[in-house]
Amino acid sequence: MTFQAPTPVRRVVLHPLYVLLADVVLVLIFAATGRASHAEEHPVLGVLLTAWPFLTGLLIGWLASRNWRTPLRLWPNGVLLWIITVLAGMLLRIVSGRTAELPFIMVATVVLGLFLLGFRVIAGRLVALRQRGAR
Repeated sequence: MTFQAPTPVRRVVLHPLYVLLADVVLVLIFAATGRASHAEEHPVLGVLLTAWPFLTGLLIGWLASRNWRTPLRLWPNGVLLWIITVLAGMLLRIVSGRTAELPFIMVATVVLGLFLLGFRVIAGRLVALRQRGAR
């Protein structure tokens, strides 16, 4: 009988590109649900027109927070990403001639916060559970 050393514990990490892709999908879902709730025409083009300022804000937020280093970190990365996504999205909407009325700002802030931060909480917990199971 030979002795086998235990296998090293694998650290479970979610690749930053997957997290970025999830963020993009969440912003697209935000735009799609908003458009659907107003029964607006041109579903695909309309979603892209609504989403582009927030997608741009999301990318700015990823760069500013260096989110690729620790993409699931809630504080400060996730919070900074959320704030930049909303602020840049609103500013780009206004600059491009679209509106940014207070109710829309409030809904966008809450929904994007729930999406971007909630995803990080859930994914972080799942990764932690998986790490415990890998030991």
